[in-house]
Amino acid sequence: MSIKDAKLDFIVSIAKDLFLKNGVSVVTIKDIAVEAGVGEATIYRYFSKKQNIVVAVALKLEEEILKKFFKLSKADTGYEKLSLFYNRFLEIFEKRKDYLKFISEFDSYFSNEKANLEDYEKGINSFYNVYIEAYNLGLEDKTIKEIENINLFYQTTTHSLMGLCKKLAYEHEILNQDSKILPKDEIICLINIILFNLKNL
Repeated sequence: MSIKDAKLDFIVSIAKDLFLKNGVSVVTIKDIAVEAGVGEATIYRYFSKKQNIVVAVALKLEEEILKKFFKLSKADTGYEKLSLFYNRFLEIFEKRKDYLKFISEFDSYFSNEKANLEDYEKGINSFYNVYIEAYNLGLEDKTIKEIENINLFYQTTTHSLMGLCKKLAYEHEILNQDSKILPKDEIICLINIILFNLKNL
């Protein structure tokens, strides 16, 4: 790794910690510079604007989550791999609420800001590739039913799960009924509904 790459990685790591702790909208370039022990001009030289450093942090987190949670080698059948895939959302909810909050803020931030998200989207596709590999294995070993539009099924189910996990990660009840059901149980219920529609009975 070159000195420049090492410095870039260091700045992104500092920004990541600040965003996870304080939120994307609150943290400024000045905050990152102070925490990293560099001048603001250095940050701007590498990233030119805040949007670019937010994307760099998202890419770093995406890679971390993929590597830590979405290696499905311990499962044997396609169904087991897909079960593991969906249950990883619960595991992320239990262990990485900070990541879910970041993604929620990331989505909100870029609904108002224009940026090149092509690299981030490529990273998202890595999760889809893991999923499709498991799905195809399930078709081969006959543990999964064939879904007419698997891309639509994947998008709908993962967006639903991620949306639920992001909402529940904020840990405050708005309505009385919210306090009657454990957040974990809501996520498990949704996972079970999805898996029921996948399993070849």
